[in-house]
Amino acid sequence: MFEKIFKLNQNGTTVKTEILAGLTTFLTMSYILFVNPSILSQTGMEYESVFIATCLAAAIGTFLIGILSNYPMAQAPGMGLNAFFTFTVVFSLGYSWQQALAIVFLSGVLFLLLTITGLRATIIKAIPKNLKLAIAPGIGLFIALIGLNNAGLIEVNQGPIISLILDSDLLSKDQLIDQVNSVPSQIIQLGKLSDPSVLLTVIGLVLLVALMVLKIDSAMLWAIIVTTIIGIPMGVTVLPDSYDLSRISLSPTAFKMDFVGLFQIGKGLSFVTAVLPVIIVVISFTLVDLLDTLGTLLGTAGKGDMLDEDGNLPRMNKALFADATATTLGAMLGTSSVTTYIESSSGIIAGGRTGLTSTTTAVLFLFGILLAPIAGIVPVAATSPVLIIVGVLMMDGIKKIDLSSIDSAIPAVLLIIIMPFTYSIANGIAFGLMFYVLIEVVKGNFKNIHPILYLLVGLFLLKYVAL
Repeated sequence: MFEKIFKLNQNGTTVKTEILAGLTTFLTMSYILFVNPSILSQTGMEYESVFIATCLAAAIGTFLIGILSNYPMAQAPGMGLNAFFTFTVVFSLGYSWQQALAIVFLSGVLFLLLTITGLRATIIKAIPKNLKLAIAPGIGLFIALIGLNNAGLIEVNQGPIISLILDSDLLSKDQLIDQVNSVPSQIIQLGKLSDPSVLLTVIGLVLLVALMVLKIDSAMLWAIIVTTIIGIPMGVTVLPDSYDLSRISLSPTAFKMDFVGLFQIGKGLSFVTAVLPVIIVVISFTLVDLLDTLGTLLGTAGKGDMLDEDGNLPRMNKALFADATATTLGAMLGTSSVTTYIESSSGIIAGGRTGLTSTTTAVLFLFGILLAPIAGIVPVAATSPVLIIVGVLMMDGIKKIDLSSIDSAIPAVLLIIIMPFTYSIANGIAFGLMFYVLIEVVKGNFKNIHPILYLLVGLFLLKYVAL
């Protein structure tokens, strides 16, 4: 049955390899089951309800991409998108979480329309090959940074200079000198290796490197399991003390979208006042999700040698339909936009090549509902080493990029470095495309610029200026 559905032999894989790869992907990205509710619950949404919605949305999206496109990708409510939902749409722009869910639903419907009409795939094909090739290394740096940051192996110094400026009129000369001397000399520094969680990450990283050098099968999975066990006596791995499932309910967030309040229906406001702000926010969600999904699909597919000679992904539209559907249904269940996850790379590098990997991950997301206390056993310190090494492995794609001239190098390198430095795949792609168009316009090579790229650059500028 699996051979008929997923064409295992044709893709050079086995049932065992695919299932282990799916388990590896799930363990690597299982943190989203807890991180997403913790972010969205700050808006007033009930944590437990968002937890269930996260599990279901991830399962739906991951299952659909596996069955429809036969790719080993996994989907879940996106990091960055949930922060945009909470801190920009709700806290900054003043929408309620019910209205924010309505915005996510509208962006999902827009995704579906773009996908069905083929415009979404056309947009992706319009992006120059060199920039597509740069996406995988950019994601490599980004995912390594996520691993290093999650683990506490690096620390970001922020605040001292700002507080120094704010307090400068209140401090004496000696106090100012002391303040200046206390400001760190670098923005990013090594974390505290004495911290048990950071130390466990180092142990896990050493273990994973050793297993991979020795070419042990499913090295990433074994590293996660062994590191989790080592974390028990260290106090990092926390074992559950109960299995209370009585609080499982979707009712607090399911079907709570507020369209009436979103468009301020009945208040007699003009189109500009009532509708235009909503359109800008929906477009922003659409752009971020589109570029995140684009970057992840091409980056992870490139790692598995799934791209064609032009750098495009066959069956792209089916993969895009999956995340558009999951975003729409996810909003109905009570969570932010669903996108393909860069952590899918861990399963691909572990050998996953077909939709059976995704199907396995989707089933595990469903089990996450019933085994919620157990799903949190795996600490961040056990999954961070996997992210770091996956980032290292994805950097090999940089050798395929044409850096022979400054014209081709600037957009590609900017794309790569902007991703980790701004903590956003979308920003990296946006800057790469904007500088590609700028360079081609300066050179007068207008025929090299697909008309869609002009539209995209215009939308990028609207997004950055308006929000």
